[in-house]
Amino acid sequence: MAPVVVGIIGGSALGDAFELEDEQAKFLVTPHGAPSDPPRMGKHGDVTVVFLPRHGKDHRVPPHKLNHRANLWALKDLGATRILATSSTGSLKKTIRPGTFVVPDDFIGFWDIPTYYDDKVVHATPSLDDGLRTVLVAAAKDAKATVRAEGVYVQTTGPRLETRAEVAHFKTFGDVVGMTMASEATLASELGIPYAALCTVDNFAHGIVDEPLIFDRIRETQRKNADLTRTIVAKALERLR
Repeated sequence: MAPVVVGIIGGSALGDAFELEDEQAKFLVTPHGAPSDPPRMGKHGDVTVVFLPRHGKDHRVPPHKLNHRANLWALKDLGATRILATSSTGSLKKTIRPGTFVVPDDFIGFWDIPTYYDDKVVHATPSLDDGLRTVLVAAAKDAKATVRAEGVYVQTTGPRLETRAEVAHFKTFGDVVGMTMASEATLASELGIPYAALCTVDNFAHGIVDEPLIFDRIRETQRKNADLTRTIVAKALERLR
């Protein structure tokens, strides 16, 4: 049996740091270019981890400029056998309040989704791994977090937030909205690597409530969620030994 190597893609709530033992930066360029940052490889307890901050150091890469193909390929090159991601999202339902965690079981991507198959016909079936989803939900409960065990993630392109009209449409079939997860999940499926995401709900999407949507408030909620997000990911790793 191949050793467990967990790739972690850190989103806005997790930031560009996740504490590892014997950590080493891995400088590599993939066939699809360079990843957002050199992945850092080390140990968390008995688990080998490859950590990649999605937006790079100091959150310098905006969502519409992310090289998802390079990011996922880099994790594959470094031996990741499964991938956990964290993603900042807006709520499409009044019942899903900021501070909640959602572990999606499905997603929708209306706009351009990257692929590794530009030059031949391959129809991969994208999915979110049920085993990893179960681990994330259990870890969130261990951490005493408010968590929803399923939900539909709707991906937009960014960097702008969604209009009221768009949100009114999305809320009829989605639960949370973000800018990255569908791309990553699709590429992970093409690579044959199980993938699941822990979504932090950092705001109500535009028009769901009467309060104005202000990005500085979103960032404030992300910072509040950061410690609990790290705790949940750490507890998930303990369950993947």
